[in-house]
Amino acid sequence: TLRREINEKKRRRGGKRGRQFFIEKDGAAQVVIVGLTKVGKSSLLSSITNAKVTVSDYPYTTRTPVPGMFQYEDIYFQLVEAPAIMRHTANERLSNLTIGLCRNADMLIIMVDLSKDSVGQLKVILTELERGGINVDKRHVKVEIERKHRGAGLRLILYGRLHGSTTKDVEELLRSYRIMDAIVRIHGDATLDDVEEAIFGGTVDKPALILANKFDVQGAVQNLEALVSFVKDSTPVIPISCRGSVDTSALGKEIFRHLDLVRIYTKEPSEKERSPKPFVLKKGASVQDLAKKIHSELHEKFGYAKVWAERLPFGPQKVGSYFILEDGDIVELHMR
Repeated sequence: TLRREINEKKRRRGGKRGRQFFIEKDGAAQVVIVGLTKVGKSSLLSSITNAKVTVSDYPYTTRTPVPGMFQYEDIYFQLVEAPAIMRHTANERLSNLTIGLCRNADMLIIMVDLSKDSVGQLKVILTELERGGINVDKRHVKVEIERKHRGAGLRLILYGRLHGSTTKDVEELLRSYRIMDAIVRIHGDATLDDVEEAIFGGTVDKPALILANKFDVQGAVQNLEALVSFVKDSTPVIPISCRGSVDTSALGKEIFRHLDLVRIYTKEPSEKERSPKPFVLKKGASVQDLAKKIHSELHEKFGYAKVWAERLPFGPQKVGSYFILEDGDIVELHMR
């Protein structure tokens, strides 16, 4: 029968599947490590995560993405080593799959080799990312549109400012595209064009760090200075040496800061101590967002919350569902 033929074709296709490039997200965020070949991506992943990595002297050793978990204080980030970017090959299969990994990631770590022309390497990487529709912190502008259930309305959260427009203009633009219920987070000096780009999703903005490896080799200082001069203040540059020891605390702090995350600790009404493990949310998240992440029933039957925080005049303070949380807050949720 036709159904049997279709199932047989599916079975045959399933047996011939190629390399698996999709990596399911884990931890607080997924961070993809991208760069040209032989810049130290495998060495970095091997030294700071639990990943089983093949470190080789041969170029293009990594042909499939390799994930590993990186601990920063009391949370974990998922670091994924991507196959090397190749010059002028954004339309070929391997580079397309690497670009796909980067588009799906929460953040990028761009690695360059300080023993060579670091600026030239960065230009190649940025060009290939741009061809794949990825902007890397060019103006520190990021617009996130989180769709909400019907009746929630529009809520704008500004971490920067609007250039040449007002919040009313943004709301009118969103409604013109039939976006009536959403939380819109705007980072940096954003324009209406930036908001419109976010609506269509053609180009994505990714927060990024540049790790400049092999800082211990001859000529590295000059290459580092040229790299810092080239990027100016657009993207942080961190010099490291994978042969030595990587300052994991400093790296974790930068990843956490650039992802705009907050750690929220919960407390049961019957307990004296807070939970040891935090919930990780985006900066600007409310008590309502926390309740929703914990359990749908808690979100639907939310009554009130008690919050302990250093910025509050006293603690605990009784708050409603739209109270904005900050890193380190302790929250006790109550259902009605």
